[in-house]
Amino acid sequence: MPIITMEGPAIDDLDRKRELTDTITRAASEFYGLPTDTIVIILKENAPDNVSVGGQLIIDRN
Repeated sequence: MPIITMEGPAIDDLDRKRELTDTITRAASEFYGLPTDTIVIILKENAPDNVSVGGQLIIDRN
């Protein structure tokens, strides 16, 4: 059973989140040759004040 973990900014629109996980599930199912109900996706949503790029918090980048 493949487990796919994605980290990124929060997705506030639940329908968009459903679309994302459905698209990734179908792609993984095709490439692994496994049924979709064996694909697990874990979304880790990170607030911009918890992520730094180049030593600078994303919230401070502008």
